[in-house]
Amino acid sequence: MQEKLTHPVFKTVSEIASLEGFETYVIGGYVRDLILKRPTTDIDILVIGSGIDLARKVASRMGNMKVSVFKSFGTAMFRYRNMDIEFVGARKESYNRNSRKPIVEDGTLEDDQNRRDFTINAMAISLNKPSFGQLIDPFNGMEDLHNGIIRTPLDPIITFSDDPLRMMRAIRFAAQLQFKIEEKTFEAIRTNKERLEIVSKERITEELNKIMSSPRPSIGFKLMDATGLLDMILPELKALKGTETKQGKSHKDNFYHTLEVVDQIAPKTDNLWLRWTALLHDIAKPVTKRFDPVHGWTFHAHNHVGQKMIPGIFQRLRLPLNEKMKYVQKLVFLHMRPIALIEEEVSDSAVRRLLFEAADDIDDLMTLCEADITSKNRERVDRHLRNFKIVRRKLKEIEEKDKIRNFQPPVSGEEIMNTFNLPPCQEIGAIKSSIKDAILDGIIHNDREEAWQFMLKKGKEMGLTPQANP
Repeated sequence: MQEKLTHPVFKTVSEIASLEGFETYVIGGYVRDLILKRPTTDIDILVIGSGIDLARKVASRMGNMKVSVFKSFGTAMFRYRNMDIEFVGARKESYNRNSRKPIVEDGTLEDDQNRRDFTINAMAISLNKPSFGQLIDPFNGMEDLHNGIIRTPLDPIITFSDDPLRMMRAIRFAAQLQFKIEEKTFEAIRTNKERLEIVSKERITEELNKIMSSPRPSIGFKLMDATGLLDMILPELKALKGTETKQGKSHKDNFYHTLEVVDQIAPKTDNLWLRWTALLHDIAKPVTKRFDPVHGWTFHAHNHVGQKMIPGIFQRLRLPLNEKMKYVQKLVFLHMRPIALIEEEVSDSAVRRLLFEAADDIDDLMTLCEADITSKNRERVDRHLRNFKIVRRKLKEIEEKDKIRNFQPPVSGEEIMNTFNLPPCQEIGAIKSSIKDAILDGIIHNDREEAWQFMLKKGKEMGLTPQANP
C-alpha cells in the first residue's frame, strides 16, 4: 500500500508523529476508495492520542492552514488543496438505547476499528515509520471489497440497534458501490427497522439523497422495500407496488416502472431534483386509480394530484420547501404533456403553450419524458423516442421564431390601464390573457406592435374607448 499513499499529508503526518511519539493511521472511507480507485475528497487520520494536537502541528508544517477544532468530538480538520483532512483520536463507544449519540472513551486502534459500521470502512493503513503503508484489516474488509459485500464488523443486531442510521448507510453503500448486503446484515436491518424512529428526518434524508445520487438508485429503493424501511420513510412510493386485474385487464406495476424511470434518468443528469421528480412523477397513481369497463384501468389527473402531494412529502422528509420543491411540482404536473403531443400531430400552438408553461425547465421535462418510456416492446420505445425527437426539434424551431420561453407580455397591464383610462379591474386581466392566448395560438406574433393592435381591437370588442394620448 505504501506506493499508493501519494498525498503529501501522509509523509508529513508520519514525520511529525514519529518525532512526537504519536501512533497514526489513515482509516475508513479513504482506504476503501483508494483500493476501489474511486475519487474522494476526504482523508481521515486516526491518532492514538490527541487528534487535535497533531492536526495543528501538521497544518502548521503544511503552510499554516486554518484548523477547525471540534472539542466535543475530539476532532480537528483543515483543507489542503481540494482535500478535507480530519484528525480524530482513537475511541471506543457505548450506547444508550434511546439515543444514537454514543458515550465516547479514549481507545486503541482495535477499539476504533470495532466501532466502525462496515468491514469495508474498518480498514486502516499505518503511517508509522516502521510499518508505513501496511494494511491493518482485522475483519477481512479487503475480501468483502473484492466480493462486493456489505457486512458489519461485529454482530449486526447490536451494530444497528446502537446506531440505526447505519441501516440506511448499508443500503446507501449498496447503491453507490452496487454491492450486495450480506445475509445476516440484511436480516438485522429487517429486525431493527423500527429503531430508525430515533434517527432525525434530516439524517435519513441525507442518506436518501445519496441513494438518489447513486449510479442506480433502484438498488437502494428495492433494498428499502425488502427490509421494510420504505414503509416508514416513503409509504407513498410503496403504495405504487403491485398489479390488479379486472375483467381480464391489468395495469403495470408502477413501483418497478418508477424505479426503472429513475435508473434511466440517472445517466443523463446529476440534477438531484430532476431525479426526485422521476421518483415522484407517478406518486398519485394509487389514489387516482379507477377501473373503467371500456378503457380498463385509468389514473386520470394523477399529475395534478401528484403535484399537490409533493409539499407534504417534502415537509415530512425535511426536503427544501423553496424553488427546488416548486421545480419538482411543476415537472410532475407537466410530465404528461409531451407524451400527449407525440400521440397526435404536433401543432405549433401546443408546442408554444408547453414552452410557455415549462420555460427554462423544458429540457429537463423532455429528459424526464424520455426516461418515462419503459415499455418492453422495443418497437414502441423506438417509435416514442423518434417522436420525442420531433417534439424537441419543434420546440427549438418555435423558440427561435417566437421567443416563448420565459415569455413576458409585449403590452403591460399598466399600459392597458393608461390606454383605456381604467382603474385596476377584471377587464385588464382579460385583455392581457387574450393577448397571451393570441400569441400562443399563433394568431399574432410575439411582437409589440401586433400585440398593441390586438389590444385595441379587443378593447373595442369589450366596449372600451382608447384615450387620444395614452
